[in-house]
Amino acid sequence: MTTVIIVIVLVVVAVGAFLALSRGKGGAQLQAPPSAKPLQPAPRAREEAPKPVARPDHVKAPPRPGAPAPPPSPAPPAAAPPPPPSARAPSAKDVAGLRKGLAAARGGFVAKLSALFQGRKEIEPAILEQMEEVMLAGDVGPKTTQAILSRLRESLGRNELRDGDAVWAELRAEATRILSIGGGAIRMGSRPTVVLVVGVNGVGKTTTIGKLATRYKAAGKKVVLAAGDTFRAAAVQQLEVWGKRVGADVVRGKEGADPGAVAFDATNSARTAGADLLLVDTAGRLHTKVPLMDEIKKVRKTIAKAMEGAPHETLLVLDATTGQNALQQATQFKEALELTGIVLTKLDGTAKGGIVLGICDELRLPVRYVGLGERAEDLREFHSEEFVEALFGKGDEDVAAA
Repeated sequence: MTTVIIVIVLVVVAVGAFLALSRGKGGAQLQAPPSAKPLQPAPRAREEAPKPVARPDHVKAPPRPGAPAPPPSPAPPAAAPPPPPSARAPSAKDVAGLRKGLAAARGGFVAKLSALFQGRKEIEPAILEQMEEVMLAGDVGPKTTQAILSRLRESLGRNELRDGDAVWAELRAEATRILSIGGGAIRMGSRPTVVLVVGVNGVGKTTTIGKLATRYKAAGKKVVLAAGDTFRAAAVQQLEVWGKRVGADVVRGKEGADPGAVAFDATNSARTAGADLLLVDTAGRLHTKVPLMDEIKKVRKTIAKAMEGAPHETLLVLDATTGQNALQQATQFKEALELTGIVLTKLDGTAKGGIVLGICDELRLPVRYVGLGERAEDLREFHSEEFVEALFGKGDEDVAAA
């Protein structure tokens, strides 16, 4: 019985082996039923692109490996330079004070000029001849007068000046152009700033120095005065009075001492004392006297030996009441010295205020200060816009003083 069972098992195994072998040699393969869809691989999870990380504007992204270097970014444009300071706007208070001080000039040649245009609806070229007479009488000077009238003729030829107001506006514009070559206060740079004050006899040099000392002491500056007019004892005494009044040291020499030596000592003393400003007085000298002009040149050279670059300012004081003679003085002094500016005194006592235009136009020298009275505050800084407004501006003559 056991043998039979073993035989049956062997037969079954043999049959199964035969069937398997026949399938491997080309037998029919199992087919999926027609309705069944082939199995698809499971889809992969979709990879999302990384979101860009927000960076501040000033942080650049690092370059990718192997990527070419980006071109250098253009440099940011340079900041535009600040605009130049605008012209000084006329101050109503300063204009009022100037207008009162210039009352003589406003009532003189300015009033005569203004009268030429009153009631005129049309302007004829012949009116320029009348203007020429008034301007010459007002000490404007022949050269400056012709220059102004030449420009007015050109404007008339282009029909740009149709009435009196237009001519007056053009005249004011010309005056502003002529006077706008500089001016204003002493340029404080070096310590001490050395200012040499020159001029002929009687123009007010010593008084001008005293007024300047008052101004700068009030501004908190340390001031030293040099009594360089050694030929007049009264001039030295006058300067000492100013020094005591304002609290400024005065350096003086013996009567008749060499003015250059006094200026040299004063420069050294001012440096030692740590002064901000040294004002050097000088003897009055006629501009026509060559030896006296040579002497003032030596004073200037002596100051330069005591301090390199000094004097930093050389101011010529002129008396406005002398008219065209003041222009001649300025011409001679300019040839002898390196003038940096003009102080025009006694402008309140003359109806011929046109001398300011002549000096600035012909000599190209800026007016730094104008004297309009006896008080220290009557020495005013010169600003072209304010001066033109006060001299040529329309307004009440009895405006309250500043």
